[in-house]
Amino acid sequence: MQQRRIGDVTVSSIGLGAMPLSTKDPRPADDDAVAVVHAALDAGVTLIDTADAYSRDEAEFGHNESLVARALASAGSPDVLVATKGGHTRRGTDWDLDGSPAYLRAACEASLRRLGVDAIGLYQFHRPDPSTPWEDSMGALRELADDGLVRMVGISNADIAQIDAARAIVGDALVSVQNQFSPGWRSSADELAHCAATGLAFLPWSPFGGVGAAGSLDSTAPAFAEVAEELGVSVYQVTLAWHLAQSDTVVPIPGASRPASIVDSAAAADLRLSPEQLARLDPV
Repeated sequence: MQQRRIGDVTVSSIGLGAMPLSTKDPRPADDDAVAVVHAALDAGVTLIDTADAYSRDEAEFGHNESLVARALASAGSPDVLVATKGGHTRRGTDWDLDGSPAYLRAACEASLRRLGVDAIGLYQFHRPDPSTPWEDSMGALRELADDGLVRMVGISNADIAQIDAARAIVGDALVSVQNQFSPGWRSSADELAHCAATGLAFLPWSPFGGVGAAGSLDSTAPAFAEVAEELGVSVYQVTLAWHLAQSDTVVPIPGASRPASIVDSAAAADLRLSPEQLARLDPV
């Protein structure tokens, strides 16, 4: 599998977005979810993305992190970059936000305990909180890095102005941006290009359009389905190969709830699309 860089760490060019392991309904049993992580590792995946808020509801907050930690421990603690996020909260089944410095530090410390590590490899601010100045949240992330609680910092759901403000405050510790990007959702194209120009990794979340849309990708992205049929591969492989072709700073993080799904996704790292095929997938 080809590799890419996130900060000073080399990772697989396809990661595993672990969200469906906790939030998909019905979701896999814990043992089946662990099997998905193990299949990803066997396929060469070395980046796993999670978050403390990835759970069904407030009562099981942190479930996804604990599940990832269990899977990695049972696999012999392989050399994997685990990226997690803080700043989203849950109220029952609803999602809420808290980007205050005090909350981010407490959330980071709780994630450290659940993951069973001394420092989080990549800690990402989940989403801007309108009630907290962006600069305050970024200052909190800088302090977490300065204090050694996190090795690298990322931001998620950020626009270009927020990316540049984060670069100014967090400094070299800022290494990545995680925004939604998929065939049907390209509104972060400018942010992707900005990351490529500034050397930040861009981690597209929901690269297939989200849990609810992934199953209909054949019909919603017909050009991708046509290329997939020509190449004799799944539309998911074509979609991920298209992501990788956007920039050598892109590392998509597809979700999976079955081992076969992540094995198929990982194979996209070795799929090359021709200029003609890419032109068909990127209509003017």
